[in-house]
Amino acid sequence: MRNARAWHTLTAVVTGAALVLQLVLVVEGGRVLDEVEPPGLGLRLARFIAYFTIQSNILVAVATALLARDPFRDGPAFRALRLASTVGITVTGLVHFFLLRPLLDLNGADWLADKMLHMLVPVLAVVGWFAFGPRPRVDGRAVAVAFAWPIAWVAVTLSVAGATRWVPYPFLDFREEGWGSVAVVCLGITALFAGLVAGFGWVDRRLATTRQAPEATAP
Repeated sequence: MRNARAWHTLTAVVTGAALVLQLVLVVEGGRVLDEVEPPGLGLRLARFIAYFTIQSNILVAVATALLARDPFRDGPAFRALRLASTVGITVTGLVHFFLLRPLLDLNGADWLADKMLHMLVPVLAVVGWFAFGPRPRVDGRAVAVAFAWPIAWVAVTLSVAGATRWVPYPFLDFREEGWGSVAVVCLGITALFAGLVAGFGWVDRRLATTRQAPEATAP
């Protein structure tokens, strides 16, 4: 339990530091992840929250902070949070590495924030999930919520793009890429999300049979 608490604490602290660093850069007028010409502060903050990267990191920060207090935490809301945060941050890392990283040319604090949010936090979160659980924590309700979040995010993001011409990621820019390309990317990421949910669920069940955990506490 001590090792689990220490790892979850480390993950929560690193994730919180990465989010704060990126927020400071946004407030100071720096780039909002991949924006070159930032708008006014209010709009910058709204767009900051709109990024899937930021949302997945926030979920990881909350989930691991809760686990730092109780490494065997359980409950319907927590199960959904834990699964969504773990799968979401995995998608964040993979999409960034394969689709976004080649497009970025960052330095200084922008580079540091980018690496923390897209690489360091995903590694910490996924390693912590495999090494310390808790498990079993994947059930039907958790899967439904985990899927509802990215689907809602895509729907809202594309609706906002249609009204404002702004998209958080270039592969969602239907004016530049065309609806066909955007649809293919969205379907591909959805399939990736589904595969990860299935994979994490399978591992959760397998490892749960080999490890005995103390009785879980309700959130």
